Amino acid sequence: MSFALQSIGDIIEIGGPVVVLLVAISVLTLAVVLYKLWQFARAGVGRHRALTSAVAAWDRGDRAAARNELASSRSYLAPVVDMSLSAGPRDVARLEAEAEARFARLERGFRFLDTVAQLAPLLGLFGTVLGMIEAFQALQDAGARVDPSVLAGGIWVALTTTAVGLLVAMPTAAALSWFEARMDAERVTASRAIHTILSPREGTPAATATANHA
Repeated sequence: MSFALQSIGDIIEIGGPVVVLLVAISVLTLAVVLYKLWQFARAGVGRHRALTSAVAAWDRGDRAAARNELASSRSYLAPVVDMSLSAGPRDVARLEAEAEARFARLERGFRFLDTVAQLAPLLGLFGTVLGMIEAFQALQDAGARVDPSVLAGGIWVALTTTAVGLLVAMPTAAALSWFEARMDAERVTASRAIHTILSPREGTPAATATANHA
């Protein structure tokens, strides 16, 4: 029977403890990925239209519009931007630290996903080694009466664990890469908002107020 037609139970039975461990890791990994997707959606990651409008209004000197737009924003970065509106150029480090604290909460679980992406292929390789050891041990025990099916069984176990390890690692690495790309974009958005507010275009009321604050 081909690998595609094997049930999960059959694969676990063939692969042994290594595959059982990999299946358990895959379930936990799926739970983490789904939680991160929910967390990102709840925080409004990537949805900063009102916040961006507020920053643009501030940059052109329309303080009232900026505060109104910011009040309607549901972005997790809105409190940081709100702090920026009443801060001065010397407060950049503090504002960036506030933003980083929020990024850190969103990035919890990334280390786990990275570990899984790196460890799963190694576990698969470990299962491969065990399968080959079993195959050659059976070959040695058979002596002159070699049964090809005995050797094939060990090789089948080896290939199964390798495939399962890669099957767990590849989507995990892809999910982690997507999450990290989103967070890189979030950092750019936060940095641009903070620096735009603290250094508005010259000649605007916001620029004058910032200069007086400094």
